[in-house]
Amino acid sequence: MDIVLLFPGQGSQKPGMGRDLADEFPAARDTLAAVDEALGAPLSRLCFEGPADELTLTHNAQPALLAHGAAAWAATRSALAPHVRAAAGHSLGEFTAYHAAGALALAAAARLVRRRGELMYESGVARPGAMAAILGDTNEPIEAICERATAEAGLAVPANYNSPGQIVISGEVAGVERAMELAKGAGAKRAMRLNVSGAFHSPLMQPAAEGLRDALDAAGLVDAALPVYANVDGTATTAAAQARSLLLRQLTSPVRWTTVVQRLVSDFPGALFVEMGPGTVLAGLMKKIAPEAQTAPCGTVADVESLLQRVSECAST
Repeated sequence: MDIVLLFPGQGSQKPGMGRDLADEFPAARDTLAAVDEALGAPLSRLCFEGPADELTLTHNAQPALLAHGAAAWAATRSALAPHVRAAAGHSLGEFTAYHAAGALALAAAARLVRRRGELMYESGVARPGAMAAILGDTNEPIEAICERATAEAGLAVPANYNSPGQIVISGEVAGVERAMELAKGAGAKRAMRLNVSGAFHSPLMQPAAEGLRDALDAAGLVDAALPVYANVDGTATTAAAQARSLLLRQLTSPVRWTTVVQRLVSDFPGALFVEMGPGTVLAGLMKKIAPEAQTAPCGTVADVESLLQRVSECAST
């Protein structure tokens, strides 16, 4: 059995995440405790208890999702590792993927993503922006819609190519609102603002680039033990220098998740795609991009038990 690890990004966090894993698996408990220690803050308590508003803050949500993904991986690593062929993550999740691939030590990864969240939040405060999801097909390319909106109202760019019929745009508030109007006029089923603190994956994040470069340099990335597929272009890499460059570019570039999934499915036909973290957002996107692909969640004790049984049964046949 071939396995590909997938790690979700911001938006998948929810109070209660990781609590049952910590109760059941010492490796998961130790992972969450190590993140708390690295940050000098009780992040695990925020994961377990909320409140949701505080957990959703960018500088909390990012390390929380990394911690949960890392805990799920720690709980399953011994059984899954012989079968894992690659990893990928959506936005913040790409950092968790590099941890799982052995390129980022846990404490360094936690501090890195905390700093990333702080920098992104600060950029959003300094230059307010917006994001919106465009649902449904349009009779005009989203790139052309964003170009028109930029010319007429303010900067708007594609930010997340999540799946066919689901694209997120990002930019200045007026530009995003104009792009939403144009998208609906071009046949989109819905255009809805997202509750975020800034225009992520757009040029408005450029002020955070220098700080993120410094944080990446300090994180001690090493070559990965397995390929990680990059958000910015779908390429697979194990090289630390390339990983640093790709993670920095991701800050102001669109997440090309559809491309990532298409390449993974092509490179690993028949693989089981395991979503390491809370919820099943990535599994839902996978069904739209590659309906034939097999997925499995791995965010709760029940998920872990089901997954381990599945792997054991495949190994014995």
